[in-house]
Amino acid sequence: MSKLGFGFLDGKVFSRNIQRWARAARLAGKTELPQLRRQRNRARMLKFHLDKLIHTADERLALPMIGSTSFPKPHNADWAWRPELWRGPLSTPGLSSVQTKSLLGNEVTLFHDCDYSELTLRQLRNLREADLAPYGLRLDVFKFDGSFLSLVIDLPEEGVIGLKRTHLLRMDAIVELEMPLEIFARLNIRHGPNTEQIVRELPLNEENHRVEFDLAYSNLNEKRVERAWVDVIFEGPQMNQVILRDLTFSRRPRAQL
Repeated sequence: MSKLGFGFLDGKVFSRNIQRWARAARLAGKTELPQLRRQRNRARMLKFHLDKLIHTADERLALPMIGSTSFPKPHNADWAWRPELWRGPLSTPGLSSVQTKSLLGNEVTLFHDCDYSELTLRQLRNLREADLAPYGLRLDVFKFDGSFLSLVIDLPEEGVIGLKRTHLLRMDAIVELEMPLEIFARLNIRHGPNTEQIVRELPLNEENHRVEFDLAYSNLNEKRVERAWVDVIFEGPQMNQVILRDLTFSRRPRAQL
């Protein structure tokens, strides 16, 4: 692999180039137009590569590391997962006046029944040293004239294959709220023509929220499991800001009764 170094000679060349571009910038108001046009075209080409380098360097050097899947898991977990929105940058980082069934990335969908949407969704970079997830999700809600608001996270096939009634499915979330808000998590598992649902309320007395879904108390048909998803439901969200710093899922076999 070739390496681009910046040794003594490179430093000299770099200094001369900086001086040359600084001089061109100072004289831009007096430069002849044909020469100014050539300088502008070269500056734009240079700016494209510099912006790309700076963007990539900022992403790689900031904490935590892009693509990180590191988070606390049960010691006997047979599956663990952090959705892509919290792992890496999305091609579309935000949405405004979000309509129902709007996708942010490939795994997160917003549902609501507002007549007029005053909702925004935006992926943000986590820069706190305590954060394990590279990215977070900010939901801003202004006027809200609907009756429900939820984020739907589709679980991947790996989390569904082999799912049994002996499993405990865990969801961990790090949530920041502008004002107190009731948040519920509803696990949905489609098996054949039926959909099993289990609802848990997220505890609000701490920043790190954890809920567990015990499938032993469900009527799950293990042989017909097709897909699963989780609804994160916000009750009375008007005039509030919610930041999901992290969202992870894991499953493990429960202790035999």
